[in-house]
This record gives sequence, structure tokens and C-alpha cells, in this order.
Amino acid sequence: MKEVFSALCRGLSAGQGTVLCSIIASEGSTPRGSGAKMLVMADGSTAGTIGGGAVEYRCTALAKELCREKRSQFQSYRLSAGDIADIGMICGGNVELFLQYLDPADSGLLSLVEQALSLLDSGREVWLVIAIDGDSRWRWGLWDKNGPIAGLVDLPRENVAEVLGSRPRLVKGDVTLYGEPLSRPGTVYLFGGGHVGRALVPILALADFRVVVCDQRPDAASQEALPQAAEVYCLPYEDAFAHLPPVTAADYVVIMTPGHQADFEVLRQALATPARYIGCIGSRRKVAATREKLLAAGFPAEEIDRIWSPIGLPIGGDTPAEIAVSIAAQLIACRSGHLEERGNRHGG
Repeated sequence: MKEVFSALCRGLSAGQGTVLCSIIASEGSTPRGSGAKMLVMADGSTAGTIGGGAVEYRCTALAKELCREKRSQFQSYRLSAGDIADIGMICGGNVELFLQYLDPADSGLLSLVEQALSLLDSGREVWLVIAIDGDSRWRWGLWDKNGPIAGLVDLPRENVAEVLGSRPRLVKGDVTLYGEPLSRPGTVYLFGGGHVGRALVPILALADFRVVVCDQRPDAASQEALPQAAEVYCLPYEDAFAHLPPVTAADYVVIMTPGHQADFEVLRQALATPARYIGCIGSRRKVAATREKLLAAGFPAEEIDRIWSPIGLPIGGDTPAEIAVSIAAQLIACRSGHLEERGNRHGG
């Protein structure tokens, strides 16, 4: 999402018209679902993806044509082999796209895009809402649960509320409304900016996680070394949580400090929060030792069982980059509600 909006901001600032291709509905097996986006410039260059293959190829060609004509359009594709109207793919699904021409002459559009970019890093729960009339004229708005942040202030709140869900939603009518989460709540608090931490931050940022890094080593707690992190703190682990924003039930705590004692200090504080995910890197021996120390400190076993450790999904890698991929995969599974108990949360 950030890649697309950053490219859009640059294009509008340079006075270039672009077309934003968004999957607004899908059914069956498709390469990408609702919310996938690709920005197409007048020269055919792109940012983002709607799944590649024939859909993306044809959509790019259509977007270039729409950019020349300065118009928007709905477009549907069937992804089933053998159908006269299909595009020769065998996924077995259908996708509906809305291709929006974005005019640099629209004085309010750049301001709204800039505001959307700032909200992407805010950690707030925000939705992008599109109101489309019958002939594909459209308007954008940014909304949260309390109402409009920017744009679409004239729409009834009860109507917009229908599309403010955890997943993109399309409601057709005289005015069609489409809403999708622009920024999902939840911050990853990453303790330890070492080799794995530096590999993990850009992967999480690419997956639209907001990441805050905390390390007590000044050379590791560097915004220059971690440019994709929303914030970087240099704090002693012993009381780090006292200096950070309160950890909520939407947040994630990932612990990869250099030592056993530091892990214990961070875990001690993390277990006092309602974080939806707490994970700690380490060998099974290290995990078992940390568990015993937490038990000795008076933490109930059921509380300690909240900790995912060893951390990450078991994909078999051992380099910092491979470990980072496994951790990112586990966080994505947690965010999507697909993280399953595997009996290995504390080295068992």
C-alpha cells in the first residue's frame, strides 16, 4: 500500500496523470483478493501488483488507454480456462476492478494522498472509502470509526459504516461504496536491532506492519540503520516499557535481545500487557531456561504459555534473512487469524 501511495504522490507532484487499478471484489480462486492495487503511469511503468499474469498484463494495457483518455472504468475478468469470455487462466475465479484516473489538476487530490501516506505510519485504524456513481465518477475519503477524517463528509455515517470492516467491502447502489482498511491497528515492538532485527524490519514494513525498534545499544538503535522503522528508541531493556507508548491488545512484541537476562527483562514487562502476540527468539535450551526463570519469578504457567518460542514458523532456514522471513510469516498468520497452536510455544 505504501509503495503505491508513495508513487502516486510523486506522480501527482510532478503533474503526471495515473490510473489506480484496484480489485474491489473477487470470488473463487484468484491470484490476489479485494484491496490489491497497482498504479499505472502514462508510460506503462507500474507500482504495486494485482497478481501478475494475464490479468495484470491486460489491466496495464487498459489503464494506459484510460490515462490517455482521462477517464475511469469498471472492468471484470474471468479466470477460468475454456470460457469464451475468459483470459485463459485456470485459477477458477472472477475479479472485478475499478480503474481510477487520477488527475493532477485536481487540487485536493494530492493533499488527500499525502494525508493517507501519513496515516499509513500512524498506527491508527483508518479506512480508504470510495464513492462511485453510475457513470464511474468517483470521490475519495479517509474515515475512522468516529467519522470522516478527510473527504466524503456529506455521506450518511450509517451508509459508510457498512464498508468499514476488517476486510475490503463493496456495497452497490445508486452510489456504490467501497471501503478498505488503509491502516490496520497494531504495532510490532521489536526488542533488539541486531542481524535478525535488521533483516526483519524491512520485511515487516513491506507487509504493511508498523514497526517500532528498541535497543539499549546506541549503534543498534539507529534510525539510519533501520529506515523502514516508524520509530527507533535507545533505552535500557529493564524499564523500556515505561518509556514506550502503552502496548495494546492489537500490538505484537518480538524479542531478540543479545542475552538471556535482557530477554527475561523484556518478557517480564511484555507479560503484563494485553499484546496479541509475544514471541522470543532462541534455542530450545535458552527458551526452557527463560521459562524456568519466569516461573521462579511468580508468573503462572498459563501466562508464560502466551509466549511463542522458539519464534517463527518452522521453514528450516538458519540465516538472519531466513529467520526473519519465518518470523514475519508467523506475524502475518497471527494478523490474519490463521496462527495455529503447534505445541512448540515454549520448546515442548
